[in-house]
Amino acid sequence: MKTIDELLSEGVAGKRVFVRADLNVPLDGTTITDDGRIRAVLPTVRALAEAGARVVVGSHLGRPKGAPDPAFSLAPAAARLGELLGADVAFATDTVGESATATVAGLADGQVAVVENLRFNAGETAKDDAERGAFADRLAALADVYVGDGFGAVHRRHASVFDLPARLPHYAGYLIATEVGVLKKLTDDVKRPYVVALGGAKVSDKLAVIDELLGKADRILIGGGMAYTFLKAQGHEVGTSLLQEDQIPAVLEYLERAGKNGVELLLPVDTLVADQFPDMKAKAPTHPATVAADAVPAGTMGLDIGPETRKLYASKLADAGTVFWNGPMGVFEHPDYAEGTKAVAQALIDSPGFTVVGGGDSAAAVRTLGFDENAFGHISTGGGASLEYLEGKTLPGLAALED
Repeated sequence: MKTIDELLSEGVAGKRVFVRADLNVPLDGTTITDDGRIRAVLPTVRALAEAGARVVVGSHLGRPKGAPDPAFSLAPAAARLGELLGADVAFATDTVGESATATVAGLADGQVAVVENLRFNAGETAKDDAERGAFADRLAALADVYVGDGFGAVHRRHASVFDLPARLPHYAGYLIATEVGVLKKLTDDVKRPYVVALGGAKVSDKLAVIDELLGKADRILIGGGMAYTFLKAQGHEVGTSLLQEDQIPAVLEYLERAGKNGVELLLPVDTLVADQFPDMKAKAPTHPATVAADAVPAGTMGLDIGPETRKLYASKLADAGTVFWNGPMGVFEHPDYAEGTKAVAQALIDSPGFTVVGGGDSAAAVRTLGFDENAFGHISTGGGASLEYLEGKTLPGLAALED
């Protein structure tokens, strides 16, 4: 895999460089609530612009239905990119149409443009190779060189991620190079004890990675909504907590295999419960009760790990050589149910080992809850991509960058 440093050494002045970024930022209307992914691609964009490239940035945002949708416009992301660069960033109002063609043609050396949401074109996500290829052909006409730096999308077989690199000289940007280096530390060069903390809503989202980690991790700490499927599998009452009953057989098998493999698979010992899911807009106090995890009252739902679980999990992270955390421990967006996620984040900061926050909601929680991002070893920009890499899958966007 060639890197951007090799491209820069070859010279890029006057060349049109298409940077496939991940500007899929959360929006409240047109207001960006977390610009972490934009900041993550800055080193690549800035280095290319300073070297005289004509930088064309492409990305997706959200899940539009293959047609323009103002709710998913990249215009706010383009404006924020310009603010962070301290330079004007041109914005094309389409992906490969008249606006994109004219905007790219109007770039001078060292200038940057963003084209509209790539998913506004059905060819970006098409299952049909020919349809995807046709869109990739039109994107390729906008550039001379391709730089892949949208790590959050490399697990997708999409036109701008998989097909476009085959049509242009291609290189990995700084973000992708960093992300791959970090993931190798979690797979090929692991310092032990290797502790994995997994949370989030659905156990089905994590089954494959648990399956893989049962042969690699020393400890696996389970929290979030997915924990209640594990607790139910052990025969405990979980009330109205999030539950995937169809996953119970798989969970039972993993619990048994963890014991055989000598892997500590820890579940919450207590939990915060309430009568109903909290109002996330009002965020009014809900007065949750703390109960034993094996005694959730009928009619209540678990919404966060309890204080004893926080202490337990912190103790299991205290001597870790390597930590990977993916998924919040509770409904962290509400102040009544943020303490479990805070405790795990703080435990990572306090840990002497190499700590990785695995993207997605975990990365959002770190920022939302006010933690210093530099206190962690690495905060990934791609939750799904990180998990699939750890599962041992071939990621299309990375394979496309290989020579």
